[in-house]
Amino acid sequence: MPQAKRLSPVVILLAALLTSAAAVRAQGLGDLEKKVVEKTLPNGLKVLILPRPAAPVVSMATYADVGGVDENQNATGLAHIFEHMAFKGTTTIGTKDYAKEKAAMKTEDEAFAALRAERLRRPRPDPDKVKRLEDALTKAQDEARAFVVPNEMGEIIERAGGHGLNAFTNFDMTVYHYSLPSNRLELWASLEADRFSHPVLREFYKEKDVIMEEKRMGESQPTGRLFTDFMPLAYTASMYRAGVIGYTSDLKAITRAEAETWFAKYYGAKNLTAVVVGDVDPATAMPLFEKTLGTIPSGQKPGPVVTQEPAQRAEKRLIMEDPSQPFLLVAYHKGDINDPDSAVYEAISDILAEGRSSWVYKSLVTDKKVALYTGAFTELGQKYPGLFVFFAIPNKGKSNADCENAIYEQIERLKKEPVSAAELQAVKAKEKKKFLAAIDSNMGLAMQLAYAQNLQGDWREAFRWLDKVDKVTSADIQRVARALFVRSNRSVAMIETTAEKPTEQAAK
Repeated sequence: MPQAKRLSPVVILLAALLTSAAAVRAQGLGDLEKKVVEKTLPNGLKVLILPRPAAPVVSMATYADVGGVDENQNATGLAHIFEHMAFKGTTTIGTKDYAKEKAAMKTEDEAFAALRAERLRRPRPDPDKVKRLEDALTKAQDEARAFVVPNEMGEIIERAGGHGLNAFTNFDMTVYHYSLPSNRLELWASLEADRFSHPVLREFYKEKDVIMEEKRMGESQPTGRLFTDFMPLAYTASMYRAGVIGYTSDLKAITRAEAETWFAKYYGAKNLTAVVVGDVDPATAMPLFEKTLGTIPSGQKPGPVVTQEPAQRAEKRLIMEDPSQPFLLVAYHKGDINDPDSAVYEAISDILAEGRSSWVYKSLVTDKKVALYTGAFTELGQKYPGLFVFFAIPNKGKSNADCENAIYEQIERLKKEPVSAAELQAVKAKEKKKFLAAIDSNMGLAMQLAYAQNLQGDWREAFRWLDKVDKVTSADIQRVARALFVRSNRSVAMIETTAEKPTEQAAK
C-alpha cells in the first residue's frame, strides 16, 4: 500500500486559512466583538487577541502608528524605507558576525557621509571627487555585505510554515503581517520582539537605490507623473502632498543614522499595536507576549501632526501635456475617518462612482460613451482630512472636458434629486457586502481591528461601521453633497494628449 503524500506546512496553512474565512461568515459581529481580549503591556504596547479556533492557524499584524504624513522637509520617504527594512534582520539574525559587520557598516556610513557632503557642496560639487567617493562607497558596501546572510528572517518564517509575509506603508501607517500554524505563535512573538528591540538597517544604502528605482518606475508612467504633481496641487500644508515614497533628493541624502533616529521615535512599544486572530488562547498567549513583546523599549507616543490643511479658497487646475492617453482627476477635500459624515461619504461614493450601476459610470460609460472607465476613491489619507477623488479615462474622440462636465452633471443631480429608498437600501447592502469581505479571513479581521484601534482610537469601532451606514439617510446624502461638491473646494488635474515628447526634467 503506497504511503500518503505528506502535505507541506504551507499547503496545510492555506487550507486552514480558507476554513477560517468560511467561519467568519458563520459568526455574528456581536459574537466576534465579545471574544476580543485586549491588554496594554507594561511597556505600553497594545495587544488585541481574537480567538477563533476553527482552524490551527493564527494571523498576526503589527501596526506602527506612523506613515508618510508624519515626515518633514529633507526627510520624506523615511516611513516607506522601513517597509523595505522590515525583514533585514537584527543583531543575531541576518549576520555572519555582527561585531565585524557593525564595524564595516561604520566605514560604509563614513563613506556615504563624505559623498553626501560633496553632492551637497555649493556652489557645485566636483564631478571627479564625486566619482571617487562613489567608488569608495561601493567598496565599503561590498565589504559590509560580505557579513550579511540574505533573507534569513524570511527563511526562518517560511520553514515554520509562514504565509503572506509582507509589510506595507501608506500615508497613515506601517504594518508588518503574516500567518503561521498556531503552534508557532511563540516564534512570531520572539521574532517581533527582536525586530523592534535590536533592528539592524543592513544594506541600507543599496535598499535606498531600490526605492529610488521604484519611484522612477512609477513616474515613468504618465499617470504616475500626474499623480505626483496632483498631490501638492490638492494639498497646501498637509504632508499628504509629498507622497509616501518621498522625493528622490531626500532619498539620496538620508543617512542610516537619520533612519535610526526615526525608528527610535516612532517604533517604540507605545506606538505599536499587535493583533493576533485565530487559534490562540489568550490565557496562555498573553503571558507569552509579556515575556517577548513586553521587552520592546517603551519609547514615547509621538503626538499628532500639528499642521492642518487650510480651507481651500479657490479651484485649482493642473494640465500635463503628454503624448499618452488623456486622463482626468477631480478631487474635493473631505473630513477624516472620524468625521461624523464618514459613512455618508462612502454612500455617496457608492451611488456616484462605484460599479457599473453607479450614476457616473452609467452616464459617462454606458449612455454618453464619453469615457472608457470611471470611478472614485475616498481613502487617500484617513487619519487627517483627505480627498474625495473622481477619475475618468476619456473614450476615443472624447475629451477630458467631456468627462469633467458629465461628472459635474451627476453631482448636481445628486444635490437636487433625493436618492430613492430602494437605491439607498442597495447602497447599504453593498457596504455590508464589502465589510464582510474585508473581514472574511483571520488576517482581514486583524487588519480591521488594528485600523480601528489606531485611526479611530478604539478597536470596537470596527464593529460599528455597519450601524453608521444603516443610519445614513437620503437627506444626509444631499446635505453633504451640497457642502462638499463646490467649485472652491475642487482640484482638477489632467493629462492632455500632445504629439510632442515631454521635456525631461530633473528628478524631484
